[in-house]
Amino acid sequence: MSIYDNYEIVIGLEVHAQVSTKAKLFSGSSTEFGAEPNTQTCPIDLAMPGVLPVLNSAAVDAAIKTGIALRAAVNKESVFARKNYFYPDLPKGYQISQADKPIIGEGTLTIDLEDGSSRDIGVTRLHLEEDAGKSVHDFGPEDTSHVDLNRAGIPLMEIVSEPDMRTPEEAGAYVRKLRAILRFLGVCDGNMEQGSLRCDANVSVRKKGTTELGTRAEIKNLNSIRNIQRAIAHEAIRQIDIVEDGGEIIQQTRLWDAVKNVTRAMRSKENAHDYRYFPDPDLLPVRFDDARIEKNRAEMPELPDALKERFVNSYGLSAYDASVLSSSLATASFYETVVGGGKNRDPKIAANWIMVELFGALNKIGKDIESSPVSPEALGKMLDLIADGTISGKIAKTVFEEMFEKGTDPEKVVEDKGLKQISDSGAIEAIIDEIIANNPDQVAKIKAGNDKLLGWFVGQTMQATKGKANPAMVNELLRKKLA
Repeated sequence: MSIYDNYEIVIGLEVHAQVSTKAKLFSGSSTEFGAEPNTQTCPIDLAMPGVLPVLNSAAVDAAIKTGIALRAAVNKESVFARKNYFYPDLPKGYQISQADKPIIGEGTLTIDLEDGSSRDIGVTRLHLEEDAGKSVHDFGPEDTSHVDLNRAGIPLMEIVSEPDMRTPEEAGAYVRKLRAILRFLGVCDGNMEQGSLRCDANVSVRKKGTTELGTRAEIKNLNSIRNIQRAIAHEAIRQIDIVEDGGEIIQQTRLWDAVKNVTRAMRSKENAHDYRYFPDPDLLPVRFDDARIEKNRAEMPELPDALKERFVNSYGLSAYDASVLSSSLATASFYETVVGGGKNRDPKIAANWIMVELFGALNKIGKDIESSPVSPEALGKMLDLIADGTISGKIAKTVFEEMFEKGTDPEKVVEDKGLKQISDSGAIEAIIDEIIANNPDQVAKIKAGNDKLLGWFVGQTMQATKGKANPAMVNELLRKKLA
């Protein structure tokens, strides 16, 4: 047993989700991504003297919807506070955030694991705050830095979990599910590469069987699920090694180096008192009634957990398959279009073609399902060709490859390439009779009890028909003739 098996990892996540609003949290500046540096700012974003913030109500509604989706307490009164710290990308010298009175309180997020099981992770809170600008260090002469304030003031939802996760995989599942919920709601695009969704991971370790929390390190600004899992795994090993060597874990903020696959110290970890929070005197408390909560609830779509349950109950899918197919609106819509387009389409076969063949092909070219060259209608047609015996499952893979590469209609592929399955029992029987006549030794062996040779005869028949013979018919005829 490894020494690492004696320890348990304790993980809590802080996810920062940029809210998909057209204007910033306290100003009318655009939030569009990719503009020239410092072109999407105004006196409020730049903290000019005499300006006053005005709250964007769309961000409040986004937080309410997210709180409902997290089965959390929606607080009908919350307060904005000034969080004081000094960075060059924070013009005011403080960030407008929420401290002891956030808009959303405790909730729960159910994560789906690869073995098909699920478990609940506690959500501590969700609060609204403005994003900071961006420091750029890899542009221009050496030893110089630049500041882009386009991002300053963009609305953020910071969603803080309880320290309920115990493995990097659970942390990955948490972010994956949270991102899906935000995308279903339309409140965040979840683009981690562009920074729309960022994650800080709080990691500590303790001996198995103990309940006391260890000293944690916070790994900042993780921008992919893969990096989240790798950073947590590395940090846990680093801490265990220190403890085993008799050292002491220091509470600090660390950065993940994705090239060297290590975390490195950034600064000592701040505590709440370091920020000197106090209520922002320029902003009134946020107050709303039950009617606003219910209005937001009525606008919400079917969410991943409800969709997963419906896929299991309505289509007979496994929990794992249902969770994969309900992981995004685009995937769920694609699947339901495939299944719903034909009277006799098998939901499980449709799920398998999407999850194995389609996802595999899309991964190879780096595209997602929204950009699929094969439409759900075309895939459904191909499944109909399999179901009615026009093509076999094996031939269907050839048809699918042509559809994916050229966007061709499946019926046209079958017609142009002459791939129609041979289901004429007389034609197949004549081929089988010839193979049996030419292989008396093999026939004698199979009649002597070597049943494995049936597969050899099947292979010979399929080879003789260039894979076009109906496999079920081939097996049935061979069994009768070789019995």
